[in-house]
Amino acid sequence: MGKLGDMANKAKEMAKGHPDQADKGVTSAERMVDERTGDKYDAQTDKAADAARRSYGGRPTER
Repeated sequence: MGKLGDMANKAKEMAKGHPDQADKGVTSAERMVDERTGDKYDAQTDKAADAARRSYGGRPTER
């Protein structure tokens, strides 16, 4: 696997070990994208954030 794949696997393993911190990071990134796009892609960012959280066993977005 290439460097990018290795880095992604390391990040995923780190997130699994620290799901609360990973949840904060995902929430922060989602909020930043929503703010910069004026919530134009809110449904897509919600879906992406939930997928990211599922990948490491985090809590899904509460609506």
